[in-house]
Amino acid sequence: MAVPGAAVRRCSGLESESGSGLARGRSPSTDSGEAPGRQGATTNDRKPGLLPRALTAAKDGGVFFLHGGDEYRKAVAAGALLERYADPATEAFNVDRLVGTETTVERLASIIATPPMMASWRVVLVKETEGLAASPKAREVVLDAARKPPPGLVLILQATVPSRSKAKFYRDLARAATAVEFKPVPPDSVPGWLVTWAREELGVTVEIEAAQALAGAAGTELGMLTQEVRKLAEMVGEGAAVDLDAVRRGGIRLPSQDRWAWFDLVGNRRIGEAANGLPVLLAQGESVIGLVIGLSSQLLRIGVAIEGGVPALQAALPPYQRFLARRIVAQAQRWTRSELADAVRGLRRLDQLLKASAIPGEVLMEEWLLGLTVRRREGRR
Repeated sequence: MAVPGAAVRRCSGLESESGSGLARGRSPSTDSGEAPGRQGATTNDRKPGLLPRALTAAKDGGVFFLHGGDEYRKAVAAGALLERYADPATEAFNVDRLVGTETTVERLASIIATPPMMASWRVVLVKETEGLAASPKAREVVLDAARKPPPGLVLILQATVPSRSKAKFYRDLARAATAVEFKPVPPDSVPGWLVTWAREELGVTVEIEAAQALAGAAGTELGMLTQEVRKLAEMVGEGAAVDLDAVRRGGIRLPSQDRWAWFDLVGNRRIGEAANGLPVLLAQGESVIGLVIGLSSQLLRIGVAIEGGVPALQAALPPYQRFLARRIVAQAQRWTRSELADAVRGLRRLDQLLKASAIPGEVLMEEWLLGLTVRRREGRR
């Protein structure tokens, strides 16, 4: 059964983000992940806790355009740029923080034109840059600075581009500035992101089961999760791993059944346990549609592992999930190609019935799980 890597990325939210919708006319490099702009990148194919390569490679200041729906990682990147370029001794003279929805064009232009005082750089951080888009004069000031930055200027523009916006301003800015789009980490990828973030940022080992339980209990908002991991890392002490027991000792109320462990039950063909856990998941607020999406990702990854083993799977996964490759390959050993193809087709049928049938979703999911065991028995005859 051939399972294209593109299908896995689409289903699991791992599609390359290098082709940002802000600059479709450009041809971004697919091997480097660069987005349109003088230097560009997307953060989902970089180390998630660190600055994207487009930002670390920028040594000469200029204008940085940080956009996308992931507010946490945008703020982290902006803070890191501020820390890199701002001189603490002269910060009072050389660092300005503005809000695009509140500042005036005249003030913005004046600050951008002011050279640094007794320092190498003048750093201007503008949040809510989308607030400047409605003013032709403001757009002109920003684009002029991006196209020809004044000496010593570091202009950091944080923006959340309105959904479906076709404004030329954002496309022009993405081309002229060092532009990075921060797309949200897909919910089902959050535990893997958290494990890698903890290792890279804190030097702490967080076991995947602990990350899954934490995300199941606290949600998938990255800012909150990273705060919880910092607390747990401090609690367990230097050199100790944050495991499931540590999460429990941290006073976090864990769900009886977390969705990621449930996906692993299906992946390991522990179907009876998965069937028993289904009502618990649904009682905790999970939706059958959400489970179908997560299962699709899980099964397609298993398909890639069947076809190409660890190397193919690592190539299809983002860096922050590659440590899961051997775990998924182990699950793949429990499936034949025909069994997996039948399971994917059955899941597609389930999805169609959810949209068109009056049958309760829980019943449809139970039927799909039962079908996995029936087909395996038939295959052994």
